[in-house]
Amino acid sequence: MKPESGRALFHVAVASCLCAATVYAGLFQGVLVQVGYEHYAEAPVASLPALLAMPFNSLINVAYVLLGMYWLQRDASAPGRPVEVQRVRYMKDVFAGMALVYGPVQWLRIATQTCPAAVLDQWLTLPIFAWPVAWCLLLDRGWMPWGFLTIECLSLCSYGLALLHPWGFEVTLGVHIAATVGQALRAHRRYGSTSSGTYLALGVLSCLGFVVLKLYDRQLARWPLFQRLTGHFWSKVCDVLQFHFAFLFLTNLNTRQRLPPEGKMH
Repeated sequence: MKPESGRALFHVAVASCLCAATVYAGLFQGVLVQVGYEHYAEAPVASLPALLAMPFNSLINVAYVLLGMYWLQRDASAPGRPVEVQRVRYMKDVFAGMALVYGPVQWLRIATQTCPAAVLDQWLTLPIFAWPVAWCLLLDRGWMPWGFLTIECLSLCSYGLALLHPWGFEVTLGVHIAATVGQALRAHRRYGSTSSGTYLALGVLSCLGFVVLKLYDRQLARWPLFQRLTGHFWSKVCDVLQFHFAFLFLTNLNTRQRLPPEGKMH
């Protein structure tokens, strides 16, 4: 494993552990989250252990881990000096590390149906959406690690809105999605190609599917297509796809970017 890859995974692991410790310390006890099988269209199977009580909604989380492993072993490319490749590899592997963590966290929520697990699931969603914003800034402004850290910290802090209003998380997530799509469109206009445009369009469509299918999980269960494999399951399929298309979009832009300003890899 390359040093920058190990550094990326270490940073993701430390941040995830700090978030988990914060949640289980009770800081977000006041956040309103949905807990219980009644909030899902997939009926639990009583004969299965809690880890697989909703088998399809549980097993789909393996896809995040597989996606993270796939992109972790993919090579990075960028024009210019070797240090530019190291920087892109770090950005890619942080994103891959987020996928590796996010799958088990969502599975924990499905299996335990507890408030802390639900809060952690929501909270970790935000920095995942914020990371492509940081990656796009790498294209424009070059290597700025403190800037990337600031973006992620602001993203994490924005979850505090969930303490202030029942719809706080939804509003914050909507802002994150809008910011990510806006930054991606801007980057595409500057560095994009037909391929990156295709990846961006597919990513946005996947994001739309992720949101809509999850929101209407129970309503969609009236249709045969969504009775065994429910809207929530397909929303996770869309989520994995938007992750994948984000990788494709951002790595494609990296092969076409101008050289960023001089800087050191920290």
